[in-house]
Amino acid sequence: MQENWYRIDNIDELDSPALVIYPQRVQANIETLIAMIDDPLRLRPHAKTHKNKEATQLMMAAGINKFKCATIAEAEMLAQCGAADIVLAYQPVGPKLKRLLKLTQHYPNTRFSCLIDNPASAQEIASAFAAAAQTIGVYIDLNIGQNRTGITPGDKAIVLYNFCADASGLSPRGLHAYDGHVKGTLEERTIASNEAFAQAEAMKKTLLAMGHTDINIIAGGSPSFPIHARRPVVECSPGTFIFWDKNYLDQCPEQPFQIAAAVVTRVISLPNPTHICIDLGHKSIAAENEITKRVFFPDAPGLQPISQSEEHLVLYAGEGHTFQPGDVLYGFPLHVCPTVALYERAYTVENGKLSGEWKILARDRKIGL
Repeated sequence: MQENWYRIDNIDELDSPALVIYPQRVQANIETLIAMIDDPLRLRPHAKTHKNKEATQLMMAAGINKFKCATIAEAEMLAQCGAADIVLAYQPVGPKLKRLLKLTQHYPNTRFSCLIDNPASAQEIASAFAAAAQTIGVYIDLNIGQNRTGITPGDKAIVLYNFCADASGLSPRGLHAYDGHVKGTLEERTIASNEAFAQAEAMKKTLLAMGHTDINIIAGGSPSFPIHARRPVVECSPGTFIFWDKNYLDQCPEQPFQIAAAVVTRVISLPNPTHICIDLGHKSIAAENEITKRVFFPDAPGLQPISQSEEHLVLYAGEGHTFQPGDVLYGFPLHVCPTVALYERAYTVENGKLSGEWKILARDRKIGL
């Protein structure tokens, strides 16, 4: 790997804090993704990480035309790019259901689907689309261990699938099996993922025996991607691969993706002889992890986070450090997805120089619809 690849020659032109993206590395990550699977038609990347048109268009240019997302804004951004098939990996309730209906009407050339995990929501969605003489594709959201959303695979899930098959306004398209709880080494992830996926596989077998056809399974995220990529037919939906981050770089060494996004920050104060303060607060870096697991500084790995507030991060730099106000630090987010969502735009860097901007369009909760 090229040393110091992240440094920007004309850094004095960039205010901080800032999100920077390296398109050449993004392109390399897309090529790596495609090389890791037998058929790119089995790829359904999640838009939750990149949230912008430019990254979407790079994937589409590489032959990827199916996507997954979590918000109506992400779905609309994908539809604006001309994506052929979009799954809203979320169960729409209340006003979100009305927005989804409008979205499908506004982009009739895109095939939309959403998740369902209970009869009441299924009925509500069916009624809304039937009343508009429309049909929405649905995937049964299975709880295979994440314990966040989803119905337990089994008899009740079969009943729900049958209801969707019979209901006006709904078109069942398969099963959604997200195993976000799977962590550890590749061997540990493989064992846990196989156990979880077996539940979805068994349900598909039952549905096929009952006469249902065209049952697609969407499975996994980034940690389990190499495992699901080896299964026949299954669609894979990693998201973080596009920018990668320090957390997955360390935890998933078998995946050869490159970090393609960073934050730029500057020293703004020297509160005492051993500490520095930089302009990288809660509003500039994902802060859901404990303070030592938010950002990594490749040029200064020994810096120790002490405290953080909205616009400030205090770091222990040690006795005799040489940092001065105005010094630039490059940081690799431990969790890039929510970090990206903190910025309205990212600055692109190509061949070591600032080259343009990518608007993080879908960080907004609403774009047009």
